[in-house]
Amino acid sequence: MLAQQYTAFHQAIRENGIILSFSGFVSEKVMFSLGEVLRARMQQEETDTGIAKRVFSIFVEQAQNVIRYSANRIAKEPTPPLSAGMIIVGIEEGRFFVVCGNEVLRRDVPVLQGRLDLLAGMNAEELKAHYRVKLKEPPEEGSLGGSIGLIEIVRRASAPVEFDFQDVGADLSFFCLKAYI
Repeated sequence: MLAQQYTAFHQAIRENGIILSFSGFVSEKVMFSLGEVLRARMQQEETDTGIAKRVFSIFVEQAQNVIRYSANRIAKEPTPPLSAGMIIVGIEEGRFFVVCGNEVLRRDVPVLQGRLDLLAGMNAEELKAHYRVKLKEPPEEGSLGGSIGLIEIVRRASAPVEFDFQDVGADLSFFCLKAYI
């Protein structure tokens, strides 16, 4: 029964075009290692350099979002924090996609959804202008980066990003973001 379960799981991954899948606790070191695997895989497949750079860039931004903003974290010093989430890279209908998912505090969902809705409604020129404005501003309150990661993902994606939230507890929602390249 064990082999049958995991064979079915492995087959489902292959059938869905997934070339890299990670679920669990992630850190900067884990992200770096997964990035090396992704880079090697794209080189073996002779992926166009421009597309490979965009996939890798979105992968890094997505992984950093999991690391920095997952509500499910282990943060014990001196070790860097470990954050739970998932990161998936695959090919669907001839184009790459990168998906990340992690738990967020339910109270943070409206702000995150508003930010993503705003970005989804912008064209390329508006995104570029918004990006430049954000670069000059200090990071937003609660931001663990430069407040430009989502903008980078939307700018580099070849189609509108998809996102969704699913309540998973009294105080938590599961956030999922998918970008096509």
